[in-house]
Order: sequence, then C-alpha cells, then structure tokens
Amino acid sequence: MVPHLTTALTGPLLDLERRLLSSMPTTEHWFRTQWLEHPVPFYASVDLRNSGFKLAPVDTNLFPGGFNNLNPDFLPLCVQAMQSAVQKICPEARGVLLIPENHTRNLFYLQNVAQLVTIIKQAGMRVRVGSLLPDITEPTTISLPNGGALTLEPLVRRGNRLGLTDYDPCVVLLNNDLSGGVPDILKNLEQEIYPPLSVGWYTRRKSQHFAMYNKVATEFAELIHIDPWLINPYFDTCTDINFQEQIGLDCLAEKVELMLAKIRIKYAEYGLKSEPFVIVKADAGTYGMGIMTVKNASEITALNRKQRNKMAVIKEGQEVSDVLIQEGVYTFENINEAVAEPVIYMVDHYVVGGFYRVHTGRGIDENLNAPGMQFVPLAFESCCSLPNPDCAPDDTPNRFYAYGVVARLALLAAALEIEAAENS
Repeated sequence: MVPHLTTALTGPLLDLERRLLSSMPTTEHWFRTQWLEHPVPFYASVDLRNSGFKLAPVDTNLFPGGFNNLNPDFLPLCVQAMQSAVQKICPEARGVLLIPENHTRNLFYLQNVAQLVTIIKQAGMRVRVGSLLPDITEPTTISLPNGGALTLEPLVRRGNRLGLTDYDPCVVLLNNDLSGGVPDILKNLEQEIYPPLSVGWYTRRKSQHFAMYNKVATEFAELIHIDPWLINPYFDTCTDINFQEQIGLDCLAEKVELMLAKIRIKYAEYGLKSEPFVIVKADAGTYGMGIMTVKNASEITALNRKQRNKMAVIKEGQEVSDVLIQEGVYTFENINEAVAEPVIYMVDHYVVGGFYRVHTGRGIDENLNAPGMQFVPLAFESCCSLPNPDCAPDDTPNRFYAYGVVARLALLAAALEIEAAENS
C-alpha cells in the first residue's frame, strides 16, 4: 500500500481523488494481478503534475537519482522494499555492485548514491560502489556536504563477471542512465544487471514509455469508470528534427497545433478556462534538458538561435533529432508561494516516499526540473485515509494515495516497456 503523507493541497478533495479513494479495493487487487504477470522494475521515480482537474505523469526515470531528498522517516519503507527487490534477484546474498553516474563533482548526486548504499546495507546486503571513470584507479573516498562519505572503487572484469579487486557480486545495480551508450565493460556479463542495459537512454524513448502508459491508463480508467484523459496526457512525436539548421520545424509546428486543438476540445468538454499548452522535449534523455513550453504553434518557427541551440543538445552532448510533443499539465500546487510538483519514488512495486520539486523562478506551465530547483520532502501525516468509517468529517484525506496510484500506473508502463525492449 501507499504511505499516508501530507501534501501541499489544502482545498476540497477533488472528484478524481474521491474516485480513486473509493475504488481502493478494486485498484489494489488489479495492481496485484498485474505484478503477477509482469516483472516489476527494480526502482523508479515518477514526476507528476496535478492541475486540480487532471493528475498525470510527465516523466518516468528508471535510474532515480534523488533518494537523498526523501524524508528520513521513509528509510524503513525503503529498506523493506529493497529487501523484497534484492531477494528476487540475488537470493544467495553474495552482494550488490552499484554503478553510479560519472558526476563526481556533483556532491548532491553522490549523496543519493550514499543513501542507496545505506538502504541496501540496512536491507541486509553487502554493497560496494564501482566507478566507470578511468581516473578512479584505486579506492577513492569523497566527503559529502551532509558530513557523510562515499568510497568509489575501480571496476575489475574477470571473463564475463564484473566486480572489484576483492569483490565478486551476484548482481549489478545501475544508477547510471547510459546516455552515452553502453561501456564495453558492461557488455555480455553473466551477472544480472538492473535496470537492464536495454532501457538506458542511448536506446530508450519517452514516446515508447507513454505508448505503454496510454495502454495501462486506458485499461485502468475503464476498470474504475473514469475518463482516461484525467490521468493521461496526450502525446505525439516528430522525427528528423535539426533545430540548429531549422529542419523539420514546420512539421513540428503542425503537430503542435493539432495537439493544442485536441486539448481545447477536452477543456471545453469540462468547462475549463485555462489556456492549453504543450511541452516539446527531447524523446530521449533526462536532467530537464531540451524542453520548452509552447502555447502557439508559431512559437516553433519563430525560435531564435539561442532557443534552437538550447533544444538541440542534451546530456553528454547528444544531439536531438526526435522530440516528444506532450500535452502540458498545469501544476496548481505550491509551497510557500513557489510552484511545486510531486516526485514519487518506488522500489520494487512499493511506493517508498516522495518529495516536492519546487522552483521559485518558474511558472505553473513550465518545466521545474531546471537549475534553481529545490526539494521539499513529503512528511508523514497521522490523519485518516478515505474511505474509512473511523475518519472524522474534518480529517485530512490521504491525498497521497492518488499520487501513488498514478505513479504505479507509470511503473507498470515501465514494466511493459522493459518487457518489449528485452524481447526485441
């Protein structure tokens, strides 16, 4: 089940949330049957947007990098879920080799790695961190801003097994999204690798994920009798784009206009007065790079050189040629008058916590995953969850349950995505 948390929302419970809460037994049974049929991803994080009339995922990360931003109270949940995840893949408990990103100068990211090490250790497993960096030639300890430390060690390959000089793990856990491709040292290993190499960003596409999510959301919406649009953003793709050379921008503008028209129809159906918008972003990659908000198709063809350059390249210098056109979902949540969006973390099929991504310099229709963002941990709340006969009329409902449902729908979509990638 989903932990009961406080959120920034304080207004009347929304119709969608009421429907999700009242359908809790049906929903939980449905999820249990899905996890019997599909192998669950090892871990994931999901960025959600709550517009008040719509609650939908806008990104799913299979290599989550913010475990250090979770409320410390969530640690027991993380440990319990980690025990479940590791038991499935390494029952003999020979140990885990954790391979992080090469961000040795990003100490906040390394705090995430250190927190993962803590969680795995408290789950009863041995764990050590092996670095892909060529200049890590001996155990190197890095001091962290929170007073902790993390030791990186050089990887050693023996035949088809990967480990360290004196360490032969049974499983390799990636916290590296492989944006630049798969290093030779990770290829053709006899050990299991999680997440699998096939869903690294060198080959994964957001459009593939949202195609799977569309399937999952449609089935779930039919189950609990809601309009799937309430939990599912429209999306489309445009390929063979070259922003710097202005190639393909007319086609992109045309598809943007078509999507804006679809959104206007839905807004009219629900009597919504907000102005529709779309998000155009690279179909591969992360870290909030290569993203723009568009409210009129003419904005695409009018991009100046600086804007085109910003859209042309993502992490590790990868050029953008394919883009995702995604229905924009407003976020009507805020913390201390700063725009906020929830990010939900899962290990195995368990929701283990979350935090708000907050940005004082961004608007309710903009990407918040950008320099200047801050993280506010979600806190536990002792109030009741609806529907519950023990709740008093003025008790705060468990609004986080709705977040957990939609995040797990995205997790299930990721499971289908991994299945397809592994079978292709």
